[in-house]
Amino acid sequence: LETLTTPPKCSADVCLTPIGTGTPSVANEIASIQRLLAVSGLAYTMHSAGTTIDGTWDEVMRVIGQFHTLVHGMGVVRIQSDIRVGTRTDKIQPYQDKVTSIQKILQ
Repeated sequence: LETLTTPPKCSADVCLTPIGTGTPSVANEIASIQRLLAVSGLAYTMHSAGTTIDGTWDEVMRVIGQFHTLVHGMGVVRIQSDIRVGTRTDKIQPYQDKVTSIQKILQ
């Protein structure tokens, strides 16, 4: 087990949901997460149902953990995150390349 390493690169799609905030809006929490990502050095893009992040496995998982710590620090006692992670061994393919390839087909 100790000889296994984590994948060198990944793309993760993350949807963090604060639970029990007393309001249906989670805009302040998501804005705080976006500020954290802006200084993280990772490639990311926010969309209507979450955020896509590119980086090493360890970097991406660390920043997702930091999301939780940040939002807990805002007084949210319970958080649920849905994470979908993709890795490849044949090439490095940032999330934007995937989007661009589909856009070319659509033109």
